[in-house]
Amino acid sequence: MTYPRTRSPRGVPRLGGLLLSLLLAGAAHAADLSVGFMPGPYRDAFAKGIEPLLKKQGYTIRYVEFSQGVQPNDAVERGQIDANIFQHTLYLNATNKQQGFDLVPVVQVPTPPMGLYSQRHKTLDAVPDGATVTLPADPVNAARALNILAAIGWIELKPGVSPLSVSERDIVANRKRLRLVPLDAAQAPRSLSDADLAAVQGNFAVASGLKLTDALKQEDMTLPYVNVVAVKRGNENAQFAKDIALAYQSAEFQQVFKANPAWAGYRLPDYFSK
Repeated sequence: MTYPRTRSPRGVPRLGGLLLSLLLAGAAHAADLSVGFMPGPYRDAFAKGIEPLLKKQGYTIRYVEFSQGVQPNDAVERGQIDANIFQHTLYLNATNKQQGFDLVPVVQVPTPPMGLYSQRHKTLDAVPDGATVTLPADPVNAARALNILAAIGWIELKPGVSPLSVSERDIVANRKRLRLVPLDAAQAPRSLSDADLAAVQGNFAVASGLKLTDALKQEDMTLPYVNVVAVKRGNENAQFAKDIALAYQSAEFQQVFKANPAWAGYRLPDYFSK
């Protein structure tokens, strides 16, 4: 990202040194900032809690929407956008390796957890043997779904299996004889009309109108699955990246986030005050 260059102006001797320094500092921060999002809650949180803080520093925000998971990373890699907010670090590392990208996280953001949802059953006990369960097709998020199923005792995974490559082949026991159907993660909410259960990532759950509190079971979200702001390597120390990180970590943003009942149930980053 290119920031406006500043030079000592000529012909303005009446400006005091302090005033001139303040004007130049403001100009140095003034910039267009392009941020990419997938469908879900991250744009909403950014618009309501982060953009107002960045605008005070002179930034103009341009929002860019994507429909497929690799697109926001490709856009950052190519320099088409400055940052994206949609993924956790395991997914980021996996796409870096698979696509040859070189993106890095700069700050974690509040993240809705993955959960098991159903339109057919009110409780886990009501789910029959042989039930159909849809889950994300990509290995990283499939691992999250399989770990939920393992946590409730329906399946057992090989010990020590890598979350970057886990699949149905790593299931050593399927006690409930579940029929597991991988599909694109964005299609999970739609699959609820056909499946007994769907493992839905939190951002897609929120985007489709599902309440996080309606999940029959939520994942125990650990730090690698908390989403991040990602930028191209080399920009992690750029002023715009530092300003985004500081905005998320600010008391102002935390107050806005905690005051919104629509964001109840999110996994909060460790920097949030208790």
